[in-house]
Amino acid sequence: MRKTLKAGWILAVAMLLLVAFALGCAKHPSPEQLSKLEETKQAAVAAEDQLKAKDAEKASLERQLAAKQQELARCQEEKKVVAQRLGK
Repeated sequence: MRKTLKAGWILAVAMLLLVAFALGCAKHPSPEQLSKLEETKQAAVAAEDQLKAKDAEKASLERQLAAKQQELARCQEEKKVVAQRLGK
């Protein structure tokens, strides 16, 4: 009984090792998979470049907006001064 149990454990461990070895040894990627990987990398780089460009455009537009808001505040203040001088 004991020898059978020991043999069963050895067989189970051997099977686990065999399965682990079989799953660990993957095939090399096919040329189609490699080309898809390269396309994906290129798309990622293009997306990152586009993101940088859009971030720069956003920063530029935010600076323009801030300048216009300052100009608006200045014009509103000037309008108040002119209205006061006219007696309104």
